[in-house]
Amino acid sequence: MKRLCFLHATLSSFSFNLGILRFLYFMASLGNHNNNEVNDIEAKQNQTQDTEENNIDYSKRAQWLRAALLGANDGLVSITSLILGVGAVHEDIKTMLLAGFAGLIAGACSMGIGEFVSVYTQFDIMVAQMKRENKINSTFVEEEKQLLPNPFQAAIASAIAFSFGATVPLLGAALVRDYKIRLFVVVGMASFALLVFGGVGAILGKTSVKMSCVRVVVGGWMAMAITFGLTKFVGYSSL
Repeated sequence: MKRLCFLHATLSSFSFNLGILRFLYFMASLGNHNNNEVNDIEAKQNQTQDTEENNIDYSKRAQWLRAALLGANDGLVSITSLILGVGAVHEDIKTMLLAGFAGLIAGACSMGIGEFVSVYTQFDIMVAQMKRENKINSTFVEEEKQLLPNPFQAAIASAIAFSFGATVPLLGAALVRDYKIRLFVVVGMASFALLVFGGVGAILGKTSVKMSCVRVVVGGWMAMAITFGLTKFVGYSSL
């Protein structure tokens, strides 16, 4: 009888312990399941973020970025070269500033109108090509039109960017009275601005910052040197 009671107690204890083990295993499985769900959710979120980042249309960004950077770089290089060209034959600060200001107004208008015409010309060429291929319909035309930048926004951005870039050498020329120092200051400020424009363009366009800066700065120096040298040569020759 005592053996039966002992055996019964042992079996009961074993059953109780087995129940506890099952409960603990269930809780552990549930915890692992929850952890797996959390990990799956985090993985899906990370995958979604990576997909969204990879799906960013840099071509649309490149369109307005090209107009803005081209306008700023053109304004900076052209007005700097113009001031240096005038300064090669005239040391008068008023003459240099008037020439630079006239170039700013003319260049901003030219860049704005040119960008406006360029966008519409690009769209007309695209539509004409689709007509030749007999693939044109109103819905498709609207979809393709959305891929192009707004011509008014592109024109305004280009004109403002040109004016902003042209202001840098004008300020440099206006702040210095000495002729030789004025030329060095204009070139120095223009070089620094070209370096900044190249870096900003590379960062926004996700390209190499070093190569972009080198291209922009070296190109600007070449334009300045050619303008100054040829103007100096023509001004002091018998041509």
